[in-house]
Amino acid sequence: MSQDVIATEARAGLPHASGLIDRRALHAAFAGLSASLVAIGLARFAYTPLIPALIQAHWFSAADAVSLGAANFAGYLAGALSGRLLAARMSNRSLMRWMMLTATAAFFACAFPVSLSWFFIWRFLSGLSGGAIMVLVATTILPHIPSTRRALVSGMIFLGVGLGIAASGTLVPGLLSMGLRTAWLGLGAVSLLLTVLSWGGWPAAGKPAGRSAPRSADECAEASRPTLARRLRIICMQYAANALGLVPAMVLLVDYVARGLGQGATVGARYWVLYGVAATAGPLVSGWAGGRAGFGNAYRIALLLQAIAVGLLAISQQTAVLIVSTIILGAFTPGIVPLVLGRIQELLPHDASDQRAAWSRATASFALFQALGGYGYAWLFSRTDGNYTLIFACSAVALFLAFAMDFTAGRRTDFTPVKS
Repeated sequence: MSQDVIATEARAGLPHASGLIDRRALHAAFAGLSASLVAIGLARFAYTPLIPALIQAHWFSAADAVSLGAANFAGYLAGALSGRLLAARMSNRSLMRWMMLTATAAFFACAFPVSLSWFFIWRFLSGLSGGAIMVLVATTILPHIPSTRRALVSGMIFLGVGLGIAASGTLVPGLLSMGLRTAWLGLGAVSLLLTVLSWGGWPAAGKPAGRSAPRSADECAEASRPTLARRLRIICMQYAANALGLVPAMVLLVDYVARGLGQGATVGARYWVLYGVAATAGPLVSGWAGGRAGFGNAYRIALLLQAIAVGLLAISQQTAVLIVSTIILGAFTPGIVPLVLGRIQELLPHDASDQRAAWSRATASFALFQALGGYGYAWLFSRTDGNYTLIFACSAVALFLAFAMDFTAGRRTDFTPVKS
């Protein structure tokens, strides 16, 4: 890092530019992790293992239980679209606190099946919290982290998503053994504890103002090129295609193993636990890889690995193939987030406002196509009498298209990271 950046960070009140993270910055990173765990990891992924219990307890029909899952996707899209508007009305710090409180309240509210509309509203609000947090959490925290540690901290923030996936296969079954209502209340208690512990960790508004260092003439010329806007549009398109590629594994992996391969629910649950374990490592590994190889290069590799992994699911039923594919797809379900965010920051290294706007658009694209993919694959699955091969093949095509888009943005040198 240059002396200019060190001096600028020092004036902005950042932790020492040697790369060490002080206690306040660590608390901020923990706050980000807690927010992604509560509002995305638990609010979304913990619902999946609760669906059979909701049906068996006669709280809702099977169709209603599935529609309530879609309510969270709809809320997530609304949160991704409105997050920046909400942040304009209050500080990011206050908004993050309110969103965590809303997601926590939703868990407690869902412990009481008042009506279908009651559940729908709270599932929608939990999704809205997740979407708003996804848009704002990183840009709230990362400007207060030393430049040399932002890739690592970005991975730490989104580790919460992976922990939520892991909890859906471990914590939730344990809570369900004590009853469905107890499971909802237990998730609410965990969320409330994390909300309280992270309350004071959110950075206050103010410095740094967003420009980490003065721009050189060459960097200003690069930023003004028309191809920059095209690259950002391609990132949104890639991220949308990535959502289409990930949905089948998120939704059908357990069912594919249990019913499609005839190995039973117990074996299927083991694969979901493996998926969750991989998800806990994914954001940290992705953040590290992006910091070392450049986020553009790392994301290109991630897209190719995901395409190969889901393609193998479509053509092979070998146990070794299932294990490898599960690990790759599990790791990149949350691991793609720091890669895309890091790529946007590479392209817009000096403007925090533009970073937030581009990240908001990318998140909204992912949310929209995740929801469309969920409904679309469900329709295709029913129309083809449960053709898993076709579903996974469509997923692989989407991911290969996302990989191919990477080469349409311009010259290969366009994808080298911009140095700060």
